[in-house]
Amino acid sequence: MDFLQCHRVEIVGVAVAVAAAAAAYYYLNCKKPKGCLDPENFKDFKLVEKKQLSHNVAKFKFALPTPTSVLGLPIGQHMSCRGKDSVGEEVIKPYTPTTLDSDLGYFELVIKMYPQGRMSHHFREMCVGDYLSVKGPKGRFKYQPGQIRAFGMLAGGSGITPMFQVARAILENPRDNTQFHLIYANVTYEDILLKEELDDLVCKYPSRFQVYYVLNQPPEVWDGGVGFVSKEMIQTHCPAPASDIQILRCGPPPMNKAMAAHLEELGYTKGMQFQF
Repeated sequence: MDFLQCHRVEIVGVAVAVAAAAAAYYYLNCKKPKGCLDPENFKDFKLVEKKQLSHNVAKFKFALPTPTSVLGLPIGQHMSCRGKDSVGEEVIKPYTPTTLDSDLGYFELVIKMYPQGRMSHHFREMCVGDYLSVKGPKGRFKYQPGQIRAFGMLAGGSGITPMFQVARAILENPRDNTQFHLIYANVTYEDILLKEELDDLVCKYPSRFQVYYVLNQPPEVWDGGVGFVSKEMIQTHCPAPASDIQILRCGPPPMNKAMAAHLEELGYTKGMQFQF
């Protein structure tokens, strides 16, 4: 009897292993399902969950047509969202989801809502059951697994969302060993978006993902950077200029301008840089 039970366990174990291998093979080699986005026309997606993360930041979860649908957004690209401002005029603004096509049946947006922001008003007024009009994908960023040895990332405020999307997608690909060195700047500790998710990536991929937080107004106990992102911070925390690295930038216009100047002085060519 024990002999038969042991063999049953072995057979079940082999079956599970075969099923897992087949699933992995399908994920890596088979054609991905068609995405729900349309690059030419806006499509409506239903808000199914709205979670307030801070006084001016919320996470919005939108349902796709079926539980197995994928959004269809390539790595590093974004989509246009359409809404109404406080006086009822149409406004369109680009956003990058924090979810990937491996998150089936839904997509999420983490939105920082500014008092005078026209699209911020639309998101602030949205309730569960409302619909958001979306068109895409859009963007110039192109990536193939393994094309870069390492990324340096310079992000400010809500500019973290495309960085997070790119990093998560590449880190979760078992065929890609690209490394990431992120410098993320904000005013206060409470302004840091996706901190829990970023710290989780550090824990999961300690040899491939590093993050250095910079604050203008840090708390009393703080071991990160203070002030604005400097040339010295970039030299210390980003990969040195090389043909197989790329520096990604995304933040407020003044920060993007300052970072471009720093990078040029440090010897990073325009071909080594990309601004979202």
